Amino acid sequence: MNQITTQKPTIAAIATPIGQGGVGVVRLSGKTAYQIGCQITGLSKLKPRHAHFAKFYGEQGVIDEGVVLYFQAPHSFTGEDVVELQGHGGVVLQNMLLARLFELGARQAQAGEFSYRAFENDKIDLVQAEAISDMISANSVAQASSAMRSLSGEFSNKINRLLDKLTNLRLYVEASIDFPDEEDVDFLSDGVIESRLMDILSGVDEILATAKQGQLLRDGVHVVLAGRPNVGKSSLLNRLSGTNRAIVTDIAGTTRDTLEETLVLNGLTIHLTDTAGLRETDDKVEQIGIERAKTAIEQADVLMMVYDVTQEDKPLDLAKELFGDSIAGDIDQILHQKLMPVANKCDLLANQDDIVPHETCQPINIHPVSCETSWGIDALIDALCEKVGFHPSENSLIARTRHIDALKRTRANLEQAHQELTVFMAGELVAERLRLAQQDLGEITGQMSADELLGKIFSSFCIGK
Repeated sequence: MNQITTQKPTIAAIATPIGQGGVGVVRLSGKTAYQIGCQITGLSKLKPRHAHFAKFYGEQGVIDEGVVLYFQAPHSFTGEDVVELQGHGGVVLQNMLLARLFELGARQAQAGEFSYRAFENDKIDLVQAEAISDMISANSVAQASSAMRSLSGEFSNKINRLLDKLTNLRLYVEASIDFPDEEDVDFLSDGVIESRLMDILSGVDEILATAKQGQLLRDGVHVVLAGRPNVGKSSLLNRLSGTNRAIVTDIAGTTRDTLEETLVLNGLTIHLTDTAGLRETDDKVEQIGIERAKTAIEQADVLMMVYDVTQEDKPLDLAKELFGDSIAGDIDQILHQKLMPVANKCDLLANQDDIVPHETCQPINIHPVSCETSWGIDALIDALCEKVGFHPSENSLIARTRHIDALKRTRANLEQAHQELTVFMAGELVAERLRLAQQDLGEITGQMSADELLGKIFSSFCIGK
């Protein structure tokens, strides 16, 4: 048995989804995990990294039987002694087994506590820990593949290389401040610092571009379908989802509440919300639905305004009429950023060349479709990806909002350092900006992280992770 005294009290949790299945795994980690593993199986010894078939005993007899695995510290996921009990995947059996582990001295693991211990013991960094959660929650092949690359350390390696460059540059700058007359060289104007600083800035920009794609890949985009009643919003939802998700009739006001659906189209996760048709009505239920529609419109990343192409020819004017009281701020600017006019019912036109964007709609492109025949739907999906800037590649890496924020703050400090260097020739200020940039960049991998941030990240994990 391993006797590392730095191991924490033993935690236990069910590591497989609750429900019926062929196998259920219960995991232990901590200073008494080995001892508890021997007690519950009746085995006198557990050989590291070997599968032992055993019965799992409770006070009243055998609870279950299966395989027990022992991973000796520090060669385990958490860096502590870890024991896994693999029995039958029944809810009652797993809970009986877990209860027995509690009787033997383990306590219930908190959400993400296994991963947190791995982070504390330098088995993984913060990006890799987040990638575990992202792999579990992935809803597309692209998301899973990108999360796997982050878990393997690809994203972290990019950040660490930049951190190494920043550290070396800080040393160089500090030396130039401490020994300003060394060899009669003016360190602040010889071009070396500026060249190395610009190289780091270029590296940050490269990672930032990749991270923005990764953020879209992970978080997706919130798209709201809005417009007047009976223009085909629910029909468009059904076409995009490939199912009859929404009820469609020719009766105005059929949709009275928001209807949400998550889709993956062209690799992009789309959180799609269908809304009640916007109009004046005395129906109290429909009024509530319209108010919810207005809330969704305000929060949308992309606003697909569906309209009947046989009835309207000025979509931008229509958008201002429909959404004017739903959008706070400069409506022209906001509509330019997120409006996608969708001209539906094109199958009813004698000539599809009649779909000509009105001059007041420029530079917002109109997207003609027929929800009846599905004509134009593929082009609409392509246009959506283009609008949000989604161009994933095989090198895309899953990223989170906090990564983007840290990279932007890093870049701002580097730009400020460049100004202090080239304009003011202030070595001390350059050094301070580089220190702040390193601190911001280190937040991504967890080299410099507040306890509050760590708690927030790991609390979103599964109990058994």
